[in-house]
Amino acid sequence: MLKENKRNLTTPLHFARFEFKYVLPKRRRDDVEAHLRYFLELDPFVRDREEHKYSVRSLYYDTADFSAFHDKIDGLHSRRKFRVRTYNEEAGGPAPYFLEIKGRHNNLVFKHRTPIPAGAWIDDSGDGLSTSLIKNADPSGVLDQFTYEYYQRRIRPIALIDYKRRPYISKYDSSFRITFDEQLTCFKAGKVFPEDVAQLKHIVPGHTVMEVKFHHHLPSWFHRVIQAHELRRVSISKICSGMEVLGMAYDED
Repeated sequence: MLKENKRNLTTPLHFARFEFKYVLPKRRRDDVEAHLRYFLELDPFVRDREEHKYSVRSLYYDTADFSAFHDKIDGLHSRRKFRVRTYNEEAGGPAPYFLEIKGRHNNLVFKHRTPIPAGAWIDDSGDGLSTSLIKNADPSGVLDQFTYEYYQRRIRPIALIDYKRRPYISKYDSSFRITFDEQLTCFKAGKVFPEDVAQLKHIVPGHTVMEVKFHHHLPSWFHRVIQAHELRRVSISKICSGMEVLGMAYDED
């Protein structure tokens, strides 16, 4: 457990990179993953874990009129969203918590995060959670921006997104990563671990979201994988898809 906690705590707090996404039905996912194993190896963090996967839980924030949702749907070149992220499946888990900004500027995806020490705030919800985050998160530019957005734009926690992730790293370039995200679920929530998840719903059931993450350019071998399996990039946001599934907001186009 201590090893897992240390691994997560040393992950980068800031990055900017390109991210391409593909939604794959099970048969194609299995074929693509088998092909990719010639060029990729499992992230060391999951090599000894069951099924080589870990859990991801994110509590997303938005305004009352869902401005972050509409910024994504409208395809704004500069946009961002706030979330609380953890890799715990329950409140007493050993993995860390982070307050994050994730967004896009032109074609680059950026993420900035600051740690939140575990504590009583985990049981808070709504405004109580937000004010606890402001008091407990490590001081940083992320916390400053979150505080501004909370008081000036009235952002609030709206929904949780959960999934299982299997990460791979290129054998030739450690900055090139591919992740397979599956068992995506969503539910309305104002806290990280709500008691009632009766409204839980599945996102793209039976499919996997494959994310390709890189800093400069795609390697030539990956272009051949794309051609061999006729892969097509999609513009998908887990939280936007979840909000649509939950009936919270819709792409009116």
